[in-house]
Amino acid sequence: MSIDIKTMNVEPKRHTFAHVARRLGSDAPASRYEEGVYDLQATTHFHYRPLWGPEHWHFDEGRTQIKMSDWYKFKDPRQYYYGTYTIARANMHQTTDRNFAFEEKREILANIDPEWREMIVNYLIPLRHYEWGANMNACSISDAGYGTAITSAAIFTAGDRLGIAQILSRIGISLGNGTGDLLDDAKAQWMDGPAWQGVRKSVEDSLVLKDWFEALVAQFLVMDGLVYPLVYNHFDNQGQKHGAAAISILCEFMVDWSAEHNRWVDAVIKVAAKESDENQALLSKWYGQWRDEAHKALQTLAAMVLGDGADSALADVKEQLDKRAGKLGLSV
Repeated sequence: MSIDIKTMNVEPKRHTFAHVARRLGSDAPASRYEEGVYDLQATTHFHYRPLWGPEHWHFDEGRTQIKMSDWYKFKDPRQYYYGTYTIARANMHQTTDRNFAFEEKREILANIDPEWREMIVNYLIPLRHYEWGANMNACSISDAGYGTAITSAAIFTAGDRLGIAQILSRIGISLGNGTGDLLDDAKAQWMDGPAWQGVRKSVEDSLVLKDWFEALVAQFLVMDGLVYPLVYNHFDNQGQKHGAAAISILCEFMVDWSAEHNRWVDAVIKVAAKESDENQALLSKWYGQWRDEAHKALQTLAAMVLGDGADSALADVKEQLDKRAGKLGLSV
């Protein structure tokens, strides 16, 4: 007896979801990112306006002054949906774990000059509270934002900022020989240290913004655009002179993450500014206001860490941020 095995191709009736096909204009196979982002937000059939904000629906374009003909123009250049995001972050976290294991094995934190160890507690570990503020802003943007292209990327960012805060906490625990004493010292700096009060005020001011797009500009473009290069470039270079190479290794996640995250932020700002002259003018206004406030807020912190080199470092990060904003279409 012989058995004849044959194969048969079954053509699917459709290649993607109907709402994705309508947006793409054809029934061609869509990417996982497109299927995981496009037109997923509810737009109709809400039962009632939220009692905590009856002037708007749950998902409402009116929660920001920015106007868009299509809120799904904000495609993430990283093409992150849940699967790709978690895989990327898992790989980065593995690298971070290896870096901490390397430090613990070689005990290279012990090479840091004693006076600079105290400086690290004063300038680096308090950033865990800054990151928590960024986490709250990202959650707020995801909550109030319009369109899954924005809200999904924002909630991924919220997870990133919480993870960065945990890395900073882990550095503080390592410096404290396994105790949390230095975390308490860093919190005291954040709450009462003169060098931090300008930054803390900027963070708290951003937390109460009513317009979620302004919060995006304030946090992700301006404050991050000044804080990250100042801390992980200029402050880190100063630490190299005091035997703090270990801190550079342990903060590698933040440097890599910032470069990647900025791709999304730049894409969002550029698309919004290009949409209309009104958007461009409003974004430029927000940018100018927050840049000046954040720049002023960082002066005391930079002076504490860099001394006479503070002014040149701040001028450098401000110049780089202005160039970046100009390329995105903002009037600087």
